[in-house]
Amino acid sequence: MICNLLVAYQAMSDVFAAGGDETRRGILERLRTEGALSVSVLARPLTMSRQAVTKHLDILEEAGLIEKRVLGRERIHLLSAEPLREVNDWLAPYEAEWDDRLDRLRSHLREEGHERGDDHA
Repeated sequence: MICNLLVAYQAMSDVFAAGGDETRRGILERLRTEGALSVSVLARPLTMSRQAVTKHLDILEEAGLIEKRVLGRERIHLLSAEPLREVNDWLAPYEAEWDDRLDRLRSHLREEGHERGDDHA
């Protein structure tokens, strides 16, 4: 079990590292919104060489965030959202804690507003 946990944490670390770069986040967003794209299509709006884009794609693939498929002479890249779901699942308890804290703060501010006679709190 500990070994599985370490593997999961390493995988999440890879996802965070891959997603820490603005270019790679942009690539993920394009794959999310536009679907499967080739390297040449992904490289078009970027101010970098096709080889540089390929390096970014390799990092995303190693983190499990994209899949590569060969279609004839082209390599098509697709978003693989499962690692992002795992990160989201890991973050969910923290989100719930912050939601709870914000709810308590709202309640406290409402109570303070009522005590002062301020109904706009």
